[in-house]
Amino acid sequence: MPADSALVRVSGIHKFFTRGSERVDVLQNLSLEVPAAEFLGLMGPSGSGKTTLLNLIGGLDRPTSGRIWVGDQEITSLGRKALAEVRLRHIGFVFQEYNLVPVLSALENVEYVLLLQGVDEQRRRAEALRLLHALGLEGMEHRRPNELSGGQQQRVAVARAVVGSPSILLADEPTGNLDSTNSEAVMDLLKELHRGGATICMVTH
Repeated sequence: MPADSALVRVSGIHKFFTRGSERVDVLQNLSLEVPAAEFLGLMGPSGSGKTTLLNLIGGLDRPTSGRIWVGDQEITSLGRKALAEVRLRHIGFVFQEYNLVPVLSALENVEYVLLLQGVDEQRRRAEALRLLHALGLEGMEHRRPNELSGGQQQRVAVARAVVGSPSILLADEPTGNLDSTNSEAVMDLLKELHRGGATICMVTH
């Protein structure tokens, strides 16, 4: 695929799961192109495959059939190690279930991405603090996830997703557990990332 035709390309994707003896076809012959610097909203009823699509684009799951490219790289043909590297360098995730590391503080959860990217301690701490404070979490930096409310954990997860300045952000209902004030703070952060050239695919109702 030419690198400049689309940042994300999904071609003929089919994905099914089995529940006992039942086969559930979640995505069928889906094709999609997402241009660079797009802000894409994915909408649809519960169970329509929105989260599944994000997981496939991010290489967290594999399609039953079909192909997916991120940039000029076909990720459906990559092994686990190569996929992990693509995610680390290019993709940020905001999960519905937060997926924070329970033994790390809020600050450490956000810093961890930059640590893996090889960013020095001073820079990664300053950037993590900036994002946490922008999301109204000043004073909570050293609390572990079980010491935070669901909405606070969600904001930590958003900070972690954007801290590495990913070229693609996959966000699964990033404001779902937040009040209007904190929802606005999260959206401001996503818009800032988008203005910087990132492509955002966001599941929303």
